Amino acid sequence: MSKLVLDAAVFSPSSVAPDTRMVNDAIVKIMKTIPDRWAVPLPEIRAARLSGKGVFPLGPESARARQETIAGPRGDIPVRIYLPDGAPKGVYLHIHGGGWTVGSARENEGMLDRIAGQCGLAVVSVDYALAPEVPYPAGPDDCEAAALWLVKEGGARFGTERFAIGGESGGATLAVATLVRLRDKHQLSPFAAAVLTAGCFDLRLTPSARNWGDEPLVLNTRDITFFVNNYLRLEGKAEEPDVSPLLGSLKGLPKALFMVGTRDALLDDTLFMANAWLAAGNATALDVFPGGCHVFIGFPGTLADQGLKRMCDYLTEF
Repeated sequence: MSKLVLDAAVFSPSSVAPDTRMVNDAIVKIMKTIPDRWAVPLPEIRAARLSGKGVFPLGPESARARQETIAGPRGDIPVRIYLPDGAPKGVYLHIHGGGWTVGSARENEGMLDRIAGQCGLAVVSVDYALAPEVPYPAGPDDCEAAALWLVKEGGARFGTERFAIGGESGGATLAVATLVRLRDKHQLSPFAAAVLTAGCFDLRLTPSARNWGDEPLVLNTRDITFFVNNYLRLEGKAEEPDVSPLLGSLKGLPKALFMVGTRDALLDDTLFMANAWLAAGNATALDVFPGGCHVFIGFPGTLADQGLKRMCDYLTEF
């Protein structure tokens, strides 16, 4: 009988490593220097992030990366592809986070280079359409198109049809929506595994998101509300399963690794979704990291190293 077991000690403040506390304190200090980070026009915020002038530094460009486009329902979709040193052992379809409003494949360069290099996988990261300029359903439509492209072209392009999918924050949301769309619209189940880090799986806001408050530890309640309003600016409702995948049927989906930190405003989303995934009959692993902030794997420190190792180990074994 499968079950998820969590030790209550992971939620104890005494379990938080000193360097994790230091990272969190530094993030809050930096974020507090920007009284209203959404007062700047979003195109300027995106451009600053891509030029290395955002709130957090931009890592160096990977020698493995190459930029391409694939056909999508509204035109070409940019994808960033990372190749391992030898023949790929599989392909990881990655969907970046950023509240469906900001973010890009390029901003995840270090992590994606690591997955390609250490796991021996080709990585395809999707630069889907961003809200509020191009809101729902454009983002999930683009991710669905990318998944269908991989199903059609992956074998010839990468020499393998061993596929995994995953993402962080809003990207984890889109990854689940993509799996469900492939199952329901195309009768396809091409992905053998998923890695879902700190997803927002219920856009009505789970208790941890609703009650987080103003503390700017990467993400707070105001940010989440801002992102949801951008994403659903024209159509779609938070009560719909294609928007909030926690509310839909999860039967017949692949095995999944869920990862989240205890100091993440979206903690409940992962705890709820992992249990729903298991209840739907899917193999489920849940790792909760003491003191981890939102998408803690994107920041320095021993906790990020542990999370990235867990992710790579999972993707190597799927």
